[in-house]
Amino acid sequence: MIFAAGLGTRLRPLTNDRPKALVEVGGVSLLEINIRRLIHFGVREIIINTHHFAEKMAAFLQEKNNFGIRIEISHEAERPLETGGGLKKAAWFFDDDQPFFVCNADILSNIDLQKLYHAHGQSGALATYAIQQRDTSRYMLHDANMQLGGWMNAKTKTVKVVRTGQLQMYSFSCFHVINPQIFDNTPAEDYFSMIDWYLQLAQNQTISGYLHNQDRWCDVGKPETLAEAENVAIQLLSEL
Repeated sequence: MIFAAGLGTRLRPLTNDRPKALVEVGGVSLLEINIRRLIHFGVREIIINTHHFAEKMAAFLQEKNNFGIRIEISHEAERPLETGGGLKKAAWFFDDDQPFFVCNADILSNIDLQKLYHAHGQSGALATYAIQQRDTSRYMLHDANMQLGGWMNAKTKTVKVVRTGQLQMYSFSCFHVINPQIFDNTPAEDYFSMIDWYLQLAQNQTISGYLHNQDRWCDVGKPETLAEAENVAIQLLSEL
């Protein structure tokens, strides 16, 4: 699944006439870069959530003939449902009992998704997500076995702890591999974040972090990140 329903307010005026996922870096849209990378790693079925300028997203995919694979749309008409709510709405798509990737359209990284998938399979975790040691305002907290133990907002000093013992801070990279059994424990509400869902699950199940410090990573969230994003995009496209 690719999360692409955000309003992209921080990227205005670029998002005044298009969804953030269709903002171009290096001459190619963020959505296309992420789709082509997923295909590069063997993915042949993708679902994308939409909200803002959803009709332009549909037209783009039609123009590209869905990149030759199965691509479905999960439209969130009234409002974006956040990451957790968006995945919950798309649960019907994951019907083959196999672990699946989740990523954000506005994140670019050269992370090796095959290694992430393999690490998830070896861990026995319900979900595994990528993390790095980098400065940010919000951190995932992990124990020595890289199991999720909590979350912290460094600005507000808000801390949520679900596992005792010494915990280390890592930055969330927004690439996941998730077992479909996660839908056996779905929150009742329709609007919630993946982080809150993970924290709830981590009290009784294994939610693991996958460290990928060696990789480039860029959040294409603000105009000042576009120059860096273009450099990353050029590298990613050269590898496809």
